[in-house]
Amino acid sequence: MKIIECPLNGPRNAQEFVCGGEARQEPSQDAAIDDWADFVFLENNLKGVVHEWWCHVASNYWFIVTRSTATEEIIATCRPDEFFADRNATDGAGRE
Repeated sequence: MKIIECPLNGPRNAQEFVCGGEARQEPSQDAAIDDWADFVFLENNLKGVVHEWWCHVASNYWFIVTRSTATEEIIATCRPDEFFADRNATDGAGRE
């Protein structure tokens, strides 16, 4: 059984989670429409270490997972405010 360390709920069975896709910085509000289209519709789909949004379905808690797509190893998990700390510190746009 694969266990994922949820930042809110602790270690849980991997079957309780769903992946929400790549976690990355959004373009600035005044960015070109092409930049926003790329952000919304395209993913890098890299082989190697990636950051992804994951959700613990039972509690509907979204958080960030750092994992290797080559080995499926989960390297780390963290709260979104930790992952996006630099954005929150520079523009004050804290989101949950």
